[in-house]
Amino acid sequence: MANSTRSERHGITHNVRVLSWVSFFADASSEMLYPVFPIFVTQTLGASAAVLGFIEGVAEGTASIGMAVSGRLADRIRRRRRMIALGYGISALAKPVIGLARTWPLALVGRFIDRAGKGLRDSPRDAVLAGESTQQVRGRTFGFQRGADTAGAVVGPLVGLGLYEALGHQIRPLFFIAVIPGAVSVALVRLVREPKTSPGPPKRDRALGQRRIGAASVKLLPARYWQIMAVLALFNLVNFSDSLMLLRAKEVGLAFASVILVYALFNASYAALSLPAGTMSDRLPRRIIYAIGLLVFAVSYIGLGLTRSTIWVWVLFAIYGGYWALTDGVSRAWVADLVPPELAGTGLGFYQGLIGVCVLIAGVWAGLAWGADGRWPLIVSGVIAGTLAIGLLTAGRALDQPRP
Repeated sequence: MANSTRSERHGITHNVRVLSWVSFFADASSEMLYPVFPIFVTQTLGASAAVLGFIEGVAEGTASIGMAVSGRLADRIRRRRRMIALGYGISALAKPVIGLARTWPLALVGRFIDRAGKGLRDSPRDAVLAGESTQQVRGRTFGFQRGADTAGAVVGPLVGLGLYEALGHQIRPLFFIAVIPGAVSVALVRLVREPKTSPGPPKRDRALGQRRIGAASVKLLPARYWQIMAVLALFNLVNFSDSLMLLRAKEVGLAFASVILVYALFNASYAALSLPAGTMSDRLPRRIIYAIGLLVFAVSYIGLGLTRSTIWVWVLFAIYGGYWALTDGVSRAWVADLVPPELAGTGLGFYQGLIGVCVLIAGVWAGLAWGADGRWPLIVSGVIAGTLAIGLLTAGRALDQPRP
């Protein structure tokens, strides 16, 4: 009992640990394929960078719009474990669809199905994580989960590279092998304990509350939530898919194996820094940690746009992992701070949905503007992100959530 209380006080409960292992295996499955996907689309299937940007924009947009819908459902039906398991299952089964593709439209269909699964699972999962923590340790909770998730993104590419070499440099078999860790993640969801709801008001009042959540929950979100949504949306209009970053790494001169290894390095940096960044955001305003992350993003994007050296690609991808660590879990904790527990799924889901639309737009414009080497989209995005970061640091105090 003492250990349980201590875990809750530090934000790492049974459900947080289980969901972290679920994320580890699911990300090992997905990230086994992610660094090879740009090469598969542009070389094996013969598509252009603009098509790749479109596919990734649609994929990430689908995931995030799905999160908006699933977040509201999670608040309404309260069967979050089932939604989480179904979402991970759909993603696992979608991967062979991409492996069967002979032209890029089927690859688009596979990525759409895969990300639809992500859209179904992530908001209920994040709502469970938010409910497992208090505001004082929420950054640590999300940082721990994001660190485990990203550790899978280190293991996955390395396993994928080993299999690629063992299979005689064939990419297609990887899409079928990736189902195995995906299935493990689905099995582990059974260990999640469905969060208990409090007895609450009488049944009639609960029904009225459910209709209120289902019909008008977005209107119940506070004004500061919408202010932060505006800031996050503005940034994500220039935050295009990492697939294009990997394409840039190849264009600078990295070989196939090196592209996979540099992606693993990026994820190792992300995984190692996620928990410290989340813990730091529990002690300082989350706005400041997020703004520092945007400055790191600016350095990474501008540097990758300007460099012609493969050595600098390795350095910049390691730095880029710091951006994700400083913003991904921190932004989720920041959003969760702003909404009441009964609207956690809705608030986190709408956040992901809004960001998804912005990422879709970013992927399309960056792909169209990519040109021969992609330098200018990277530089433009980096300058805008850096400007926004300075604005958050110097004039964003009104966005801070008072600490209890």
